[in-house]
This record gives sequence, C-alpha cells and structure tokens, in this order.
Amino acid sequence: MSAKKTCIDHGQIVLPDKIVRGFLLIEGNRIAEIGENDGARMKKDPGVWYIDAEDGYVMPGIIDIHSDALEKEIQPRPNIFFPIDMAFYGLEKKLSASGITTMYHSLSLSDDWGVRNKDLVLGMIKSIHSLKNMRSMIHHKIHLRYELTYLSGMTELEALIDEESIDYLSYMDHTPGQGQYQDAETLKNYMMQSYGRMKEDVEGFLDRTAESRALIDWPRLMDLAKRAKSKGVRLAFHDDDRNEKIDMLLACQGVVSEFPINMETALYAKSKGVSVCVGAPNIVRGQSHNNNLKALDAIAQHAADIICSDYLPGAMLPALFRLTWAGIELTEAVRMVTANPAKALGIDGEVGTIEVGKIADIIIVEEHQDYPVLRKTLVEGKAVYQGDFKVSNRERVEQLC
Repeated sequence: MSAKKTCIDHGQIVLPDKIVRGFLLIEGNRIAEIGENDGARMKKDPGVWYIDAEDGYVMPGIIDIHSDALEKEIQPRPNIFFPIDMAFYGLEKKLSASGITTMYHSLSLSDDWGVRNKDLVLGMIKSIHSLKNMRSMIHHKIHLRYELTYLSGMTELEALIDEESIDYLSYMDHTPGQGQYQDAETLKNYMMQSYGRMKEDVEGFLDRTAESRALIDWPRLMDLAKRAKSKGVRLAFHDDDRNEKIDMLLACQGVVSEFPINMETALYAKSKGVSVCVGAPNIVRGQSHNNNLKALDAIAQHAADIICSDYLPGAMLPALFRLTWAGIELTEAVRMVTANPAKALGIDGEVGTIEVGKIADIIIVEEHQDYPVLRKTLVEGKAVYQGDFKVSNRERVEQLC
C-alpha cells in the first residue's frame, strides 16, 4: 500500500544514538517528521496511511554490502542453472522479507567455472540493471569481486568501471596457502563440491592460478581503483591475513577489509581507519565456517563495524539481535547493518539512518520470544513486504485475559 503520507505510530524508533517511543511521518518517499509523542491525530486523516507498530522496533532498512545469494539462486547445485529473471525476482522477495532494502549483489569476475564464469557474470550485470529499472521492490546495486589472478579479466574490469556498471569493487586472492585457504586441500574440496569437477581439473586450475599470482599487475590495479573511486565506487580487500595487505589496501585508496582472517589484522585495519566487515552467519553460528576469526570476538574488541549476509540474507536480523544478547546496545548493532555500511560506501547522504529528509527505507521488527520477527518493510515509503500472522501478540494477550 502507498499514500502521499504515511504515519508509523507507537514504535520504538531506532535513531543513530538512541531509541525513542513515538511516531514517524513519511511524505512521498522521504522522512518528514520524527515525533516523541502520540501520532494518533493522523489516524483520522484520510490522506494518511496509518500503521500501528504495536511497540515494535522501527529501524532503518538493512544495507547488505556483500552477499552472493543471487549466485545461489542461479546455480543452487553444481551444473544446474536457472534463468536470471527467475532468480532475481525470487531472491528479491526473500530480501524484502529479511529487512534488506539495499542489496549489493556480489558477483565474481574470474576464470572459475559455473556461476563465476566471466561471460555469465557480465550477462548477470546487464540483466540486473535492466530488471531493476523495469520493476523492483528494493534498491539493487552491483558489488564486483575481481579475482586478482584472473589477469586477462582486467580489460573487462576497466570497461565495467568506465561504463559505471558497478557500485562497489573488491579485490580477492583465493590462491591456496594464504588468505582464507591456508590449506590447499580445503580449497580443492570446496571447488570440487561447488562446481562438480574432478580432482585433476581442480588441481590444474590451482596450478595455473599460482603461476598467475606472480604476474599480478599492482600498478594497473591501483590505477583502476583510483579510476573507480573517481566514479564513486569504493574499494575493499578480501580475506586479509596480515597487516601488509591492509597497507596495500590503503595504497589503493580502499576503505573496507572484508572477513579478515585473524584479530591482529582486523585490529590493524581499524587502527588505520579502515572499515571491517564480518558475516552474519558467523555471528549466528558463533564461529567461522572454516575456523577463522569469530565475528563476535572481533566486534567485542571493536575490530569490526559492518555486518553483511555473506551468503545467507535471512541471517541479518537474527545476527543483529544476537549482538544484544552479548551486551551490545541495539543502536550500535543496528548501525553495523545500516549507518556504517552506508557511510563506508558513500551513500549515507540518502540512506542508513532515520533522519528527517532521508529516503524512507524503514523496517518494523517485533521481538517475539527473543527472536526478531519482521512485520513490515517499506522502501521509499512504499510497503514491499508485510508479515501478518493468524494470531498476533496483541490478540494472544486478549485471549489469555
């Protein structure tokens, strides 16, 4: 439902540094007023869509800067592919139902097999731009993940930057023996399972990758990063495992370290003013899937300030509330999925916080038996998701009374 004005009343409004009980008034697609009293006076106005938040949390929409969920929709199993439009529209429903209002689809430009094949990735980028402009529920952006050992891919990378086809760029190095895959066997097993390839194929691919690593053209990469920055595209490094990589990130004018492997590197990155991004699944599970840095430990040591979904969008809200169980204030936890990623990627002038004048990307969350339940998602003031139940909390209380 949409109206020229929308009033969200009786909510716990999560502002950048405090929570206030009151109402939120939206006019068009912008936040017009934040009131710390009762907005019931607007309930009788026929020109206002009145929403009773029922004491739920009213938060900024979640901004997810790293997620390969679209890849999983297109290729759910090895060598099984589905059409991009089916994947896009199907995933979009899941994203809006997870409270995500801005998604940076993480697509890998490499010479890998499957969904990370160059031609397929370039086609996905074009399709996303086309589909989002025709019809979309949320804000869609492109996070291009460039594999540094894909030497011939620099031509495509340069073209994508010049065409302004991407919104965020990260440099990755998945060669075994460093970064995420200290153990080569772990990477081999992952690639065989993910792409359905024989061991000999994977070993040959990794041998070629190791040879390419010695030929990485850092001066050109630094130039491309500078060119991207001039077009508003921020740079990240991925799986940093030593301080020298953070120094190189800064030399490339980068701003985000994704999934640092150890606490030392994460702390060093923060000390240098670099944003550190960790994964929501890591927080929910309490551990890394490959025994690297625990996200909760990094956050507790102030060594991380952004949370992304990584591969599971539905983990974002549970991760956020999991932090509150660990003693972190809700306002700080919310900033990690809203204000902080918005600032890191340079979109904080429009989204990321509930402030007058900003775009009305809003979610309403009810805490039910210590679990966050999304009730509504508004994007630019329009309801794109609404979750109702056969029996609401209020009706249940009335029945018990």
